[in-house]
Amino acid sequence: MTERTIHRLDPPAWFWKIALAGAAAIWGGSFVVLKDTLDAVTPAWLMAVRFLLAGLVLSVVFHRSLARNLDGSHVLAAAILGGIGGVAFTVQNVGLVYISPGRNAFLTAVYSVLVPFFTWALYCQRPATHNVAGALLAVAGVGFLSLGDDLSVSLGFGDWLTLLCAVLYALQITLGAHLLPAHDVRTVTALQMGFTGLSALVMALVTEPMPDFAVFVTGPVLASMAYLVLLSSCLCYVIQNVGQTKVPAADAGLLLSLESVFAVIASVIFYGEELTPRLVVGFALIFVAIVVSELGPTLVARIRSAAE
Repeated sequence: MTERTIHRLDPPAWFWKIALAGAAAIWGGSFVVLKDTLDAVTPAWLMAVRFLLAGLVLSVVFHRSLARNLDGSHVLAAAILGGIGGVAFTVQNVGLVYISPGRNAFLTAVYSVLVPFFTWALYCQRPATHNVAGALLAVAGVGFLSLGDDLSVSLGFGDWLTLLCAVLYALQITLGAHLLPAHDVRTVTALQMGFTGLSALVMALVTEPMPDFAVFVTGPVLASMAYLVLLSSCLCYVIQNVGQTKVPAADAGLLLSLESVFAVIASVIFYGEELTPRLVVGFALIFVAIVVSELGPTLVARIRSAAE
């Protein structure tokens, strides 16, 4: 798929809604893929190789955009977003070593509830009532996930790392909403992948031993990397960035939030995760929190319209 081909395509909004849901499904499946791959490769090195390769692929696909738009402003925007992203992805994957893919996915999804509050802190845009309601529901959901079998409240190391990842994602998205409209999205996306990989590489060099790079070309890991680089990184980020310009923000946010649902389904089927009633309640509360936070005013308007 070349940049010229992308320009020629102008599908209707329903196509992009399906594409966004498909991206959410791919991202949901990536939690199980990552969980298995982390048995062979350490988290920071895995993220470094994944995103450096993704940056290389997107730089080839979008080489014309890069030639036209590459300047200091685009590099700075990509460096900010990619730097935060590299730390976030690495922290998330360290957390995934200690907890199940489904749990990791739903705790990560808390980022969507946090974004309005980061927007408030950085740009003085006060969150609406539905954002506060969503945050309270998310806290309740995390509370259910933290309950042990004896009903004692406890979050493990992997849980805290995943919640830190959610905070970093929320910061990245908040800054991205401010930086991306002023730049060429294709150029920033390609550069962002590279800077995400560089950020993870720095963390790998500082915190992890040098890997045996031969492991990346073994059958299972090579298949996982193809999934993570070509599908989960290159394809999904292009779909997300383009799709969000074609679909209303609330609808796009809800479709992308299905990532956590798909992750639990994949975790149950392929990882053997056991869903207790307590975990189901916790997952459900976090998902409802996302829906309320993303669709608050739109949902109320639709209910009123249906009642009339």
